[in-house]
Amino acid sequence: MAQGQGFGFGLGKMKEAFQKAQQIQEGAKILQAELDEMRLTGESGGGLVKVTLSGNQEPHGVEIAPEALNEGAEVLSDLVLAALKDAYTISTTTMKEKMETLTGGLGLPGGF
Repeated sequence: MAQGQGFGFGLGKMKEAFQKAQQIQEGAKILQAELDEMRLTGESGGGLVKVTLSGNQEPHGVEIAPEALNEGAEVLSDLVLAALKDAYTISTTTMKEKMETLTGGLGLPGGF
């Protein structure tokens, strides 16, 4: 074996991989804090019901317009559920986009 050749994964590549891992770890900490601070609101019934979650899907609030109370319990339940699903979709999409941004520029296989 020629001098300086290893098993196909030399020190340079190991150092590069370690640096990428550190970048991801640092970026993930920053991203976690950013997602915790975000407030994303889903709604239903044309705004009669609004549910607010963090970027990490932690619940932060529910707003129900007085007019929604006139719709009855079953309809109100459906409106709350629809607003929650909307907020969850917004939150998970935001998280995914942020993660792709974090890992996309690092040259990792599959975007991660």
